[in-house]
Amino acid sequence: MSLLKSENILGYPISSNSVQSCIEQIATWLESGDQKNFVCANPHSLMVAEKDHIFCKAIHSADMLTPDGVGIIIASKLLGGRIKERVTGSDVFEGVNNILNNRKNYRYFFLGSSPETLDMIRDRLTEDCPNIVFAGAYSPPYKDVFNEEDNRLMVEAINAARPDVLWVGMTAPKQEKWVYQNSKKLDVKFIGAIGAVFDFYVGNVNRPHPIYQKIGLEWLPRLIHEPRRLWRRNFVSSPQFILKVLKQKINGIRE
Repeated sequence: MSLLKSENILGYPISSNSVQSCIEQIATWLESGDQKNFVCANPHSLMVAEKDHIFCKAIHSADMLTPDGVGIIIASKLLGGRIKERVTGSDVFEGVNNILNNRKNYRYFFLGSSPETLDMIRDRLTEDCPNIVFAGAYSPPYKDVFNEEDNRLMVEAINAARPDVLWVGMTAPKQEKWVYQNSKKLDVKFIGAIGAVFDFYVGNVNRPHPIYQKIGLEWLPRLIHEPRRLWRRNFVSSPQFILKVLKQKINGIRE
């Protein structure tokens, strides 16, 4: 049974569910045993997907596409939609942890980041969620594109650990494309592409204060801290996104 509701934003089915509803849906999927996956959507990722057809396919293939970015909420309002809150990778990770820790014996595998960060994740998860099994982790080579041997080693490591949940923490769009291209080879129940959450979880990178998150300005402290990396998504991708949403509104294309 699906608890998901969605609305059309630039042709993508963005979830209009609350954080809690999304987490409950994932818990239901895990009970069913059929493999599902989750991806976050923000204005920048949707603009990048316009020029990257594999990334576009990866986003469309996701079983859950959540609104991570205040721009998505603004777009929903412009289109007369129902999206009221962001659903971030951190929200999903923390919420799933809470549910599965109470149910016991679920197994996690972490793919991405450095060996040092993965060790820190193992230590913190063991402390925070003693009833969740840290089944394994793999730090892939640092490169833009993985070759067949890289992918084979990752898939084999994951399947050998027999996890229920695979958390993928690479940069976008690499992580979404990897899940899309390799998910059918994986014997897991749920895959979550959560990017920077690995670093947030262990404190390598601090999320902005909750007040910034609440008022939709989480991007501002991050932009100030990393202007060279983030200026384009805020000053190029976001305006492009809003212009396309306005065009969609004018054309009257929405669910």
